[in-house]
Amino acid sequence: RPPEFPSDTPRGACRDASAHSANVSIATVSHLVLLLASAEGKRASTRASRSRSYARRRSVLTTTLFHVVPVDPRSFRSVLDSPGMSVSHARRGHAIATGFAHPADSAFVAASGAEPQSALVRSAKDVFAGTCGGITVTLVGHPFDTVKVLLQTQSATNPAYKGPLDAASKVVKSEGFKGLYKGVTSPLAGQMFFRATLFFGYARAKEIVGVSPDDPMSYARAGLLAWMAGSFFESPIDLFKSQWQTQIVQAKQNPNYVPPYKTVGECVKASFKHNGIRGPYQAFGATLIRNLPAGAIYFGVFENTKNYLAKTHEDGKPRDWEIMFAGGLGGFFYWSLFYPVDVIKSAMMTDSINKAERKYSGFLDAGSQLYKQGGLRRLYAGLVPCLLRASPANAGMLFVVDKVKQLLG
Repeated sequence: RPPEFPSDTPRGACRDASAHSANVSIATVSHLVLLLASAEGKRASTRASRSRSYARRRSVLTTTLFHVVPVDPRSFRSVLDSPGMSVSHARRGHAIATGFAHPADSAFVAASGAEPQSALVRSAKDVFAGTCGGITVTLVGHPFDTVKVLLQTQSATNPAYKGPLDAASKVVKSEGFKGLYKGVTSPLAGQMFFRATLFFGYARAKEIVGVSPDDPMSYARAGLLAWMAGSFFESPIDLFKSQWQTQIVQAKQNPNYVPPYKTVGECVKASFKHNGIRGPYQAFGATLIRNLPAGAIYFGVFENTKNYLAKTHEDGKPRDWEIMFAGGLGGFFYWSLFYPVDVIKSAMMTDSINKAERKYSGFLDAGSQLYKQGGLRRLYAGLVPCLLRASPANAGMLFVVDKVKQLLG
């Protein structure tokens, strides 16, 4: 805005003042333009500096990555198979505990461009693999389990069977081969659910514990946690299966015997009717006494045996037969070391569902009465078919679980 002058001011003075004011305005604007240009130049310089810094970081990362993980340009598979690329459960545990991933895990993501699997995806794979394992262990092991229960629950003074072969042959003669699979519906459905839960729990337990080949006992700790959770699902399955199978024994010993349950469903209803929600957990204490130490040994033997055999190969991977051998060995120790506890558990589970009609008041009472019937030999009744079942059934199950998880990625 041009300056205002009093009316009596000379015209020349007004022109000079207006010119001076215009010059000042032009200088001010020029100064502001220079300041803006300088600021924009500094911002451009900062952006260029950051760009160079990012380029240097990418160069260093790329150089480090390809020094740590030698890559065969002919095949990206060499990256996936590289020892540095393997993501161990210990690293997963480290990542969960600290919030940071292992460098090799980051390298894998950087090299492959793939996103890490979500917890939901990993859990779904564990559940599906465990379900497949449950089907395998049931189909392979149920005939042996039938014979084992028959020998465990028969009378010591008036046995119906002389041994495992006699028991199996008598069942086949009277009911055909399908007799060995009597009551398989409950364990098949139950084992699918139980094994899915077990291997899901084991995968999560390994992450919590932070298992490592350098700490052999870490697998045992994870196994104990997994079997503790799995016992809540296994115990009802065992109860109804045992109640159903023991009817065969009663029918052999007494021709006039009338089975109390025509279906597994009737057995389940009777359990809830007499004992409420605690009904399916008859002999649950005995299940825990067996499962906790046996489960720790089971997974501990399997994982450490598999790791030991894997070290004998250049690629650090166990062969299929070695996985099956490790699984069979784990199953053998699981059953052989704690078999007397399983005999007591079976006796309690085949006892009457109605508390008023039960023979055993508890775990110690059942063990004492069984020992009086035949000493230690009574506590090892049915051991042979049990061990014959343990190795192939567990070898098949753990092999299937391992392979399914590999195929799923």
